[in-house]
Amino acid sequence: MHFFHILYDELIGFLGISQLIETFKTGNYSSLLTLNGLFSTISPLMPLLLLIEIARALVYKKFKVSEYKIPFLIYIVNRFVSRYISIAAVAFCIGLFEKYGLIKTTFTWYWLIYGYVIWEFSHFIYHYLGHKVRLFWCLHSTHHAPENMNLSISYAHFFLEAPYADVIRTSVCILLGVNPPLLFLIMFIDGTWGAFIHIGENVLRDGRLGFMNRWILTPSHHRIHHARNPLYMDTNFCNLLNIWDRIFGTLQPEQIQIPPEYGITRKINSQNFLDVYFGEFYYLFKDVAHAPGIRNKFFYIFMPPGWSHTGNHKTAKLIRKHYLKSLEAAVAVPVTAES
Repeated sequence: MHFFHILYDELIGFLGISQLIETFKTGNYSSLLTLNGLFSTISPLMPLLLLIEIARALVYKKFKVSEYKIPFLIYIVNRFVSRYISIAAVAFCIGLFEKYGLIKTTFTWYWLIYGYVIWEFSHFIYHYLGHKVRLFWCLHSTHHAPENMNLSISYAHFFLEAPYADVIRTSVCILLGVNPPLLFLIMFIDGTWGAFIHIGENVLRDGRLGFMNRWILTPSHHRIHHARNPLYMDTNFCNLLNIWDRIFGTLQPEQIQIPPEYGITRKINSQNFLDVYFGEFYYLFKDVAHAPGIRNKFFYIFMPPGWSHTGNHKTAKLIRKHYLKSLEAAVAVPVTAES
């Protein structure tokens, strides 16, 4: 019986409906008028969409256990390994940096706009570093390893990535004056949208969302971000507002004639938990161990993935650059009678 009780608690926790169940039991619906009550009402949305996504896949006979197995296994592992680490990291950064904030903000709509722009900036920094610094890529690559796109991917993260991300994002936001209650609201909005943009084609075939594709980061943009196609590599780092991708030149719309190929560029067994979770650390360790000299060992840790002490670099930046040059050359080639 104890096992089934634990299973029930974990299921309720995954669905995010514990607060709603308690509300129904007590009959005290006044809690729904509070911010926490509102959060508890919206929280089950993503798990519900995930269940709908799986149900539709079953109905249309497109469901594959292999597409969901590893993300759910990662979720289960992370539940027991890192449940409180991220919360502690956020609290630590708030306590450390709040007194040094450049300005003071309040819980108002206009400061919410300011706070969200700052949050996106901090998210861009964390996400960009997660692709451009190999050590951080080892943390982030678990999220990119699956070779398909569905809502379960939003649960697939290395257990230390959330604390690393939250230290950067919280520190930047607090230092730039985003007050904690406002920050928590932004985190909730961002987390909800950040999960939604992983939605698969079984539920939302065209992820561009019409006119919104121009102004915000849509599921289409994020599908591109998870692609290993040369054109799409290391693009679309923002989460909701695309302002910083526009400013830094990393915004990449989906090209219908180039469907995304999901996953990472190295050969990987995407159905092997150890390879998905620890594979990048293993290959980093090998490169560092075989690198000549301290300088090269240091570079393997902090240079972008694909950097090599031999000079035969295969970074995403170079691969994308060569691909774009080949496109330009192909366009410039004149059409002859023989061709």
